[in-house]
Amino acid sequence: MSPAKTKKAAKATTPSAPKRIDVRKTYKLYVGGAFPRSESGRSYEVRDAKGAFLANAAMGSRKDVRDAVVKARGAQAGWAGATAYNRGQVLYRVGEVLEGRREQFVAEVAASEGVTRTRANALVDQAIDRWIWYAGWSDKVAQVLGNLNPVAGPYFDISAPEPTGVVGVLAPQGSSLLGLVSVIAPAIVTGNTVVVLTSEERPLPAISLGEVLATSDVPGGVVNLISGRTAEMAPWLASHRDVNAIDLTGAADATDVDWADLEVKAANNLKRVLRPAGSGSDAVEPNWAEQPDLSRVRAYLETKTVWHPKGQ
Repeated sequence: MSPAKTKKAAKATTPSAPKRIDVRKTYKLYVGGAFPRSESGRSYEVRDAKGAFLANAAMGSRKDVRDAVVKARGAQAGWAGATAYNRGQVLYRVGEVLEGRREQFVAEVAASEGVTRTRANALVDQAIDRWIWYAGWSDKVAQVLGNLNPVAGPYFDISAPEPTGVVGVLAPQGSSLLGLVSVIAPAIVTGNTVVVLTSEERPLPAISLGEVLATSDVPGGVVNLISGRTAEMAPWLASHRDVNAIDLTGAADATDVDWADLEVKAANNLKRVLRPAGSGSDAVEPNWAEQPDLSRVRAYLETKTVWHPKGQ
């Protein structure tokens, strides 16, 4: 047999490589430092900006919201009791892990928001920088927002900021990572814990952020992330009596969500309410690209004033 025929025969008998099946990720909730499925057993399809299937995500329920609030309340005292310096270190570690996984977040932001890879790179960089910026404020907030008050009398009068407790957050619907970081970081940096309803249509960067938190030093329960229908879960979060404050930013552009109704429910137990930009049906998400200030940090703080007599 000629060399050409031998080569042809060998080629014909060589088995072709089997077609590889992708290992599809199952996106779950992030509650109490763990990744449970929704107690409802439901999930929903997540699609990219062009309508192509990306993944299945857990569809949270009101029971998941209640469970997350329990975990957040259980973690709040320990997180608030840590030193401000320690909280800053922990949050800086989150920034380090985000930086190490930036390529994953770039891919998810590009697919979720329908932006170019160049734009996604810029958004992820901003998100990481934003997280680090807030982390740096951890041990400085008390000096900036607290005060030694001048009083007439033989007393020291000191005002000091303290965390308000458990904060419910409706994450931005459009900005899947930068907006998400911009509402979570200012709430937790001072010792609050959060229960976050992720973007309904763009939840993947949020759940990936949960993986970053789980592999950093953030105690379980400090951040809890629930994917699903915002309109279904938001009323239960707004009316929950063990939630001390709520950020309604994500009510803007959320399907079937009336943020004014949520504000009424929150008022039932005197929650602090952070409203979305704009008013009524004209509510919009903020421009997340703008340099932040301390307004979101201040929104979740109580001020305690202490009087102490001066010694003779």
